[in-house]
Amino acid sequence: MLAVQNVTMRYGAKILFEDVTTTFNPGNRYGLTGPNGAGKSTFMKILAGEMEQQSGLVQRPRKMGILRQDQFAFDAYRVIDTVIMGNKGLWDALQERDAIYAKAEMSDEDGIRAAELEGVVADEDGYTAEADAAVLLDGLDIPEELHERKMSELQGGQKVRVLLAQALFGNPAALLLDEPTNHLDLESIHWLENFLNHYDGTVIVISHDRHFLNNVCTHIADIDYQTIIQYTGGYDDMVMAKTQVRSRIESENAQREKKIAQLNEFIQRFAAGTRSSQVNSRRKEVERLAPSELSRSNIQRPFIKFELKKPGGRYALEVEGVNKGYGEAGDRLEVIKGFTAMVQRGERIALMGRNGAGKTSLLNAILANAPQVTETGLKLDGGEVKWGHEASVGYFAQDFRESIPSGWTMVDWLRQFDPDATIEQIRGVLGQMLFRGEEGTKKTEVLSGGEACRLMFCKLMLQKPNILVLDEPTNHLDLEAVIALNTCLQSYPGTLLLVTHDEDLIDEVATRIWDFKDGAITDFQGAYSEYLAKA
Repeated sequence: MLAVQNVTMRYGAKILFEDVTTTFNPGNRYGLTGPNGAGKSTFMKILAGEMEQQSGLVQRPRKMGILRQDQFAFDAYRVIDTVIMGNKGLWDALQERDAIYAKAEMSDEDGIRAAELEGVVADEDGYTAEADAAVLLDGLDIPEELHERKMSELQGGQKVRVLLAQALFGNPAALLLDEPTNHLDLESIHWLENFLNHYDGTVIVISHDRHFLNNVCTHIADIDYQTIIQYTGGYDDMVMAKTQVRSRIESENAQREKKIAQLNEFIQRFAAGTRSSQVNSRRKEVERLAPSELSRSNIQRPFIKFELKKPGGRYALEVEGVNKGYGEAGDRLEVIKGFTAMVQRGERIALMGRNGAGKTSLLNAILANAPQVTETGLKLDGGEVKWGHEASVGYFAQDFRESIPSGWTMVDWLRQFDPDATIEQIRGVLGQMLFRGEEGTKKTEVLSGGEACRLMFCKLMLQKPNILVLDEPTNHLDLEAVIALNTCLQSYPGTLLLVTHDEDLIDEVATRIWDFKDGAITDFQGAYSEYLAKA
């Protein structure tokens, strides 16, 4: 059983949640939602026992799987061992047992203790631990040749998947997953969805992937109004129910206020007359009809809108025989080989494929000579890229922090992308992305990942490009911002090249698919749903 009773957490005057009492039942899968800063990760840490609540009680099962966020904490260990560490009791028993067996001579006490530890290992399925861990790793696309490697040798996305396998290892009674789909490709996300949907314990997951939440969650635990309210169903079901509840209360309040106004009019007319009993009756009625108090929601929705200065020519981009690889001659890896495509104005192309398949590499090659793109390190190894008439390109890099230099205020950095914009207009764009008041004077080097991401969208809105190239733009956005981006891109009149693992974004935005698989790129002229139907 995983439950909290009267749990409170606040920082100074800011209340995250207060006197929260709720239960997370076995067999249910809960999405923990709320905007950035609402307290999702804080609540998750309280459930995991990594942070002490300020008041209240937490009831936990004996064994819980927790997705670790520190990618470097296990660099000294083998990949397979890192996964087994997900069962702490088993790992500790294995280490102590091996230390005893490594002794030159064992005492009687050592023999007794070794026998006890063998019992723990047996009870925890320790004799099949490496095989069980390997199955999890294979499912998350960590090939067998990496299982014996040190974690320090893996790439960031691979480390995340190993840590996910660690959380899933040992059949824990509850799983706590904070952004498990970050850095996962679609195939790995689908594997995780299938795994969780067949998992019989309790799942609590934080994710900004609406499609994932809708596919996995049986319930949503929403942090808002300084409390946590549970809704049945996925994320879209929660939004509908939450909106209906608030709309009903607002409608009831409007009717009550209308009735109160009529009663007060009667009271004012006859207060000094002979109808005192009727006046007193109506005063009591006014007190009874007091409107229900509506707490203020802490949800903030950004407003993203990409406009065009000029529409550009009929053809936005022509790619002819493009090659892209890495390494020196004799030890060179060719990632993109002879790719050719013609992109017309207004097409919205989603680049899909497993991590490492070459999506970002192709963008780097295409953007090497792109107009208005100032990012460094972009290189075309072979072939030709021709941009259309009056093409202007707005680029959101996967490593977008490198696009923002230090030593600037946000306002001053943004001014260079539209010299004609007034300070008020720039502050207005910052306001659309939820930067309030004097936040525009904040220095670029102190921005969080989420703030830097929103600043990049401000830049693109000021640039007004007729071609957008977005490489994993949702990684640092909360759900409200992802939905705002989705809505914006559906109505964007320019040309779009988009790398994302957000399935709703692909499904609702893309009109064409470039699918990277087995060293080749399939160019499918049609929407994602049509592509799946033909796959």
